[in-house]
Amino acid sequence: MAAKLFKWGSDLVLYALAAFFLFPLYWMITGSFKDQSTTIKIPPDFIPLNPTLVNYTRLIQESDIFRWLYNTIFVAGLSTALACLIATMAGYALTKKQFTGRGLIFGGVIVTMLIPRQLGLVPMFTLMRDLHLVNTLASVILPVLALPFGVFLMKQFSQTVPVDLLEAGRIDGCSEIRLFTHIFLPVVKPGIGALAIFIFSFAWNDYLWQLVMLSDSAKMTINVGISTLISEYVANYGAQMAAATLGFIPIFIVFMVFQKYFVKGITVGSVKG
Repeated sequence: MAAKLFKWGSDLVLYALAAFFLFPLYWMITGSFKDQSTTIKIPPDFIPLNPTLVNYTRLIQESDIFRWLYNTIFVAGLSTALACLIATMAGYALTKKQFTGRGLIFGGVIVTMLIPRQLGLVPMFTLMRDLHLVNTLASVILPVLALPFGVFLMKQFSQTVPVDLLEAGRIDGCSEIRLFTHIFLPVVKPGIGALAIFIFSFAWNDYLWQLVMLSDSAKMTINVGISTLISEYVANYGAQMAAATLGFIPIFIVFMVFQKYFVKGITVGSVKG
């Protein structure tokens, strides 16, 4: 009986926590269907009594919302593909190739993970300015390609690939590229899927760097675009929630598609019983 009570109590706590963390999402979605007066009403309406599409209509007519979404999907998608490739190749080299300084290089990767990203804003901006990439999508893609966390994660996954498997491939006459593409990549595919979620989420939500780099409305991402909906005197909360809801849909789809890889990614390195 005590065990059942403990299970019921644990389930109740978990459901309460789930409701607590999901409430902001619920409030964002329902708020997108409220007009401005209802959005700022006190006490608030937790359920839209008179739902309206005025926020979505105004957003489509008066902003570049679809352009912002396209830019964000392009930035996050290309960043994810290239960053996963670079991190996977780095993980392969750091675990399966013998060369001088391998440990030192990986140590440098770990050290860079300890440096606050804000400290790199000024030198990174200077670099982009010298490369004439300010206010271009390339300026928000390039810094994502060599995230230290991606190299770290793929190195951990690469360690699970048996050396004997690669040696068998070499005996069969496989070239280095064929070993990497036909033997190594299929084994670490769960790691690539987990990394894809992390990189895509990071690139999608990288508001600070995108705000620094992008000023032209046609080049803005969804996060920067939402910030333009706030003027000095007026904040259209309904339109902001509508834009945030539209921006939430792609990242939600990506998470659902790669969900099983995400679970493997956050448990990498755990001890199997």
